Amino acid sequence: MSTTTVQEVRTAADALIAAFAEGRLDDYFGAFAPDATFVFHTTPRRLGSTAEYRALWQQWVDQDGFRILGCTSSAQLIQPFGDTAVFSHDVETRVATHTGEETVHERETIVFRRAGNGRWLAVHEHLSARTAAA
Repeated sequence: MSTTTVQEVRTAADALIAAFAEGRLDDYFGAFAPDATFVFHTTPRRLGSTAEYRALWQQWVDQDGFRILGCTSSAQLIQPFGDTAVFSHDVETRVATHTGEETVHERETIVFRRAGNGRWLAVHEHLSARTAAA
């Protein structure tokens, strides 16, 4: 396992998580390849592009007043496979909507791919529910 690859993927994952937690949406969505796919336990179907996910996000904002208040990542694992790497972790996210604030506990897998310029971009995200004690 390449230590350099793990460090590069960790840097990319940390930047993605920080942008999400801080509500920097251009940076957050910019961490994904345009053709990235998304599987969320809260949506009825797979999203087929970053643009589709961003449109759904805007719908959440418009309809529900959705916003991220904070996010912490724990139990991180990075598994490199050449120019691809799998990043998995536990996520605790504080969100707000018109109905109030809540903390959501989830488990997430993000697949990264090294682009031609050497930058690691997320190409797939899978989010599942997790109990708070898990």
